[in-house]
Amino acid sequence: MSLSQFACTYAALILHDEDISITSDKIATLVKAANVTVESYWPSLFAKLAEKRNVGDLIMNIGAGGGAAPVAVASSGPAAGGAAAAAAPAVEEKKEEAPESDDDMGFSLFD
Repeated sequence: MSLSQFACTYAALILHDEDISITSDKIATLVKAANVTVESYWPSLFAKLAEKRNVGDLIMNIGAGGGAAPVAVASSGPAAGGAAAAAAPAVEEKKEEAPESDDDMGFSLFD
């Protein structure tokens, strides 16, 4: 990321944290107050992103986007459907194990 992108990202996060609507003018004002020079299109790009997506959801789901990629690839088109599905990695199913009790071991902590 460039300095311009970082500056606009932090400005959008500040505005979101203060519950102020995120607009290109407000992003540009914060960036200018921080004495950072950015290209004129960056504040408007970040403001448009904030209009379309909830910034709070983006923050909370920062690491959750990786799991959906194989599904998007597998459904990309009918010609590559079979090959893409075969190339997609298998999803591991997590099984919850029953917690072990002291009765199973034949002793307890206080015996």
